[in-house]
Amino acid sequence: MALATLDRRPPSLFRQGPTALSKLLLCAAAAIALMVADARFQLTPPLRSALVNALQPLQSLLLAPVASYDQLSNRLRGAESAMRAEETARQQLAQQALVLARTNTLQRENEALRRLLQLRDSLPVQTLAAQVLYEQRDGFSRRVVIDRGAADGLRPGAPVIDERGVLGQLQRVHRSVSELGLLADRDASIAVRNQRTGVLHLAYGGAQPWGMELRFVSSSVDVQVGDVLRTSGLDGVFPPDLPVARVAQVERRGDTSFSRIGVQPYAVADRAGQVLVLKPLAQVEQAKQETAP
Repeated sequence: MALATLDRRPPSLFRQGPTALSKLLLCAAAAIALMVADARFQLTPPLRSALVNALQPLQSLLLAPVASYDQLSNRLRGAESAMRAEETARQQLAQQALVLARTNTLQRENEALRRLLQLRDSLPVQTLAAQVLYEQRDGFSRRVVIDRGAADGLRPGAPVIDERGVLGQLQRVHRSVSELGLLADRDASIAVRNQRTGVLHLAYGGAQPWGMELRFVSSSVDVQVGDVLRTSGLDGVFPPDLPVARVAQVERRGDTSFSRIGVQPYAVADRAGQVLVLKPLAQVEQAKQETAP
């Protein structure tokens, strides 16, 4: 047999593809190219929304056993616990009746005073009820997913509250669900007013262990543990006088002129079930558009 006809290729067992370093460099170049394309052309948000919409039926199917278990647990509660809850509710109802009577009196006086001063009446706030589906947790943020989206007229930035107070703002709105950023998130901030003193502050999320903190507060400012913080209404997003948090810690340090103030939000995601999404006020949106440069 002629030597030219021999197959000089190595057996398949000894064949080698690209080296590991070549694969690493190729993957790194592809990752950098994708990040640049996403930052320049915004490719990720549509893909994320499409993926969320595609996985929504599967998520609902997986959450069905959990919802069934919760319903069964609620139905199996004992009669003694129900009687205690009823007694507590009766006491709270009696207290709320007294508060309601005083509130109605103050409201009538406020309306008369506003008419006397010829001031504009309080702007009505439109709300939309929503159900909390589940909570997303990662190393960078805490978010809650609700069962309302763009199909219901929601937009990013809308405030969300529950029966205890302000819970957060909508960060991403998809077709049928939305992602809610919590006040305890480190990127969250809200303008608040001290109910006792009337002083305005800025509360930021991400502070441990309380969840939020007041920054850039001088040591001479009157802030005490237990002070109630409410929305100021000056940011054009949150209506005024919504409960936000209470002051849990006040530390005045001698090495700086600012105090370290930790505050604890009233509304927490662990106990949120039903929430209300506040739609933007038409008058506020119109004023923003008129004053925009």
